[in-house]
Amino acid sequence: MASNARIARDLQLIGDLLELQDANPFRVRAYRNAARTVEELNRPLKDMVDEGADLRELPGIGKDLAVQLAGAAHGEALDALRELREQIPPGLLDVVRVPGVGPKKARALWQELGVEGLDDLEREARAGHIAGLKGFGAKTEERIVQGVEQVRRFAERRRRADVEQAIAPLLAWMRDLDCVTTLDVAGSFRRGRDTIGDVDLLVVSEDAPRVMEHLRRYDDVEQVIGSGDEKTSVLLGDGLQVDLRVVEQSAFGAALLYFTGSKDHNVQLRRRAIERDWTLNEYGLWSKDGDERVAGASEAEVYEALGLRWTPPELREDRGEVEAAETGALPVLIEVEDVVSELHAHTDWSDGTGSLEVMTSAAAERGLAVFAVTDHSPALKMTGGLDREKLLRQWEALDALDVPTGLRVLRGMEVDILEDGSLDMDDDMLERMDVVVASVHSRFGLPEAEQTERIVRAVQHPQVNVLGHPTGRLLGQREAYAVDLHAVIAAAVEHDVAIEINAHPARLDVNDHWARVAAHAGAVLSINTDAHAPEELGLLRHGVLQARRAWLTAADVINTWPWPRLQAFLAKEPGWRESSDD
Repeated sequence: MASNARIARDLQLIGDLLELQDANPFRVRAYRNAARTVEELNRPLKDMVDEGADLRELPGIGKDLAVQLAGAAHGEALDALRELREQIPPGLLDVVRVPGVGPKKARALWQELGVEGLDDLEREARAGHIAGLKGFGAKTEERIVQGVEQVRRFAERRRRADVEQAIAPLLAWMRDLDCVTTLDVAGSFRRGRDTIGDVDLLVVSEDAPRVMEHLRRYDDVEQVIGSGDEKTSVLLGDGLQVDLRVVEQSAFGAALLYFTGSKDHNVQLRRRAIERDWTLNEYGLWSKDGDERVAGASEAEVYEALGLRWTPPELREDRGEVEAAETGALPVLIEVEDVVSELHAHTDWSDGTGSLEVMTSAAAERGLAVFAVTDHSPALKMTGGLDREKLLRQWEALDALDVPTGLRVLRGMEVDILEDGSLDMDDDMLERMDVVVASVHSRFGLPEAEQTERIVRAVQHPQVNVLGHPTGRLLGQREAYAVDLHAVIAAAVEHDVAIEINAHPARLDVNDHWARVAAHAGAVLSINTDAHAPEELGLLRHGVLQARRAWLTAADVINTWPWPRLQAFLAKEPGWRESSDD
């Protein structure tokens, strides 16, 4: 038997390998769509097969794929994957991840230089053998050397959203065990870090051996690293390490606090314990002689004993939260439910997949009060962006749209910031928009001074409302470009422009550090999903999590404001900062 997660991963891998083979794009897409279908199933594929379900009724699953999936559900290897692994070096998948390479160039490097992995790629680049290949050049060769280092660095951690998806079926598996009374995820995952190294699970149970055995029996466990009376460590099929500990109920709070971290936060708490002649560890808060447990059943109990208010996990990074917890100055952090407006989303008028009707209906179903249609401007050809005439036609379609009751739809655009800082749309059209999101999508390699000047000039434009994904980073793929964000934030404050926290898990841009810096500087933030499909509106929670790590309250984020205040901000009316939230 194989888990849905493993089957989906294998299907996605087939698509990646086929792309390296320059296979028919429709075949590549078929496997990737099948991977998404399996990934989104709400029940094990094996159960469906055993019950005789017709897998061809699933989206994107044809006759051949249905046969393959039925076998995979019972642990059989996918024939296509076995064949492709024999034909294509698996290390080429790492080569593809190097910025500026991609499948086509990876294939050329393999065929012409015998590059089969990162080590080969770095050796050939440093030896100067790549620059002379057709389609490469000296600058590409230089970027490849830097890119190899970047891929290796990213390989140590993975995006939180990917980890969340990977462990969801594992958590369901563990919670299905009747002797598990409590199960929580600790570590950097619980603190909401954008990337995760490994996963810490804490369980309360009176039958630890049974819990350990249950974890070892999980379908996606590739390797058992170690297993004892209180802890088991395993590697899942995708290489993710999971450490599970079983603790008693009386110590659960102390253990959750300890294993959530961060290390620096825990040091602060231990210091306070020592000042009171106590000892704090993962088993509890103890008297000096260790005979009495002062607290430990809950985190709140431990914090209270130390003279502190309970601190949200997202804040536990030793950034002043202990002092704030002592003085009662912890903020009331923003919640997903506070967000009532989406100000950056795309439709099938550019590179989205949902129509105006589909996207606005999805927004209304999620309880939003405001939804901005911000399709791309024309500069980035691959997005199918809207030129002036196409934008006018979209506005006509918006005028004719049957808008769901209770939803206000705004005319907007995500406008490219061109190399000189000008905007990729005529000023008279920008003036007619309700919201303008300005973003960089090209020329990431400009020197810092030029990049900063470029973005500041765009922020100074009187029609710009939101600076989209301000650093251009893609987690696990691309570093942020060089830019003086202090200067950008200062310009945003001066010109009434919101700094975006892009909620897409690949971006989370700006990050928590810069979001907090921006708020302290007097800037307002805007959390947007950058949705390109209706289901992507659900990515909002990832952006809110980063906002919480930045100590942001609802008042700091324009997407939480009632329409009169939001409207005043978008129109840059004097006094919008003093507008009532009522």
